[in-house]
Amino acid sequence: MTILLLAGSPSAPSRSTRLLHHVGDKLAHLGHRYARLDVRDLPGQAILRADWNDPDIKAALATVEEASAVVVATPVYKAAYSGILKAFLDLLPQFGLTNKLVLPLATGGSQSHMLALDYALRPVLSSLNPKHVLPSIYATEAQVTWSEENGLVLDAPIEARVNEGVEQLSASLQALHKVTPEQFREIPFSQLQYSVSY
Repeated sequence: MTILLLAGSPSAPSRSTRLLHHVGDKLAHLGHRYARLDVRDLPGQAILRADWNDPDIKAALATVEEASAVVVATPVYKAAYSGILKAFLDLLPQFGLTNKLVLPLATGGSQSHMLALDYALRPVLSSLNPKHVLPSIYATEAQVTWSEENGLVLDAPIEARVNEGVEQLSASLQALHKVTPEQFREIPFSQLQYSVSY
């Protein structure tokens, strides 16, 4: 099972993408494999024109389809998630997140933008028919800092929320995939027992 780290920031580097990669590192530490997809690296004209025949768009949509879980990260501008992320989510099929787990992440300038996750992004994600959208993680710019010397530093409350979100996603993935094909044993037809009632 693969986890997709979906970065919805139009700029690089960005706090939301660094937070996303931090979550990916923690998931990898728990034994999960992940792939990365930065929406900003996809051809802009193809996204804006909804060109499903573009090879890069096709590859990106296939990556989403193959994932068991998607961790979505976005900056919040003016109480809304990024437009480039919205444009990409619009390319997904109507039920493009069916049976997938989703963990939303966001960063913004202040706590006043926190509700953008639940009132703007979560309804869009839910409309794509995921198995479950986990509780969102929101951090202000002051709570997510970066320096060349120390790398990414999170405030203690945000680090605790990240750890909780990672553990929830990991446990949910294990529960989702606890029955594997290796657990089934082939039974010869001659050993089948059945009854017929009239």
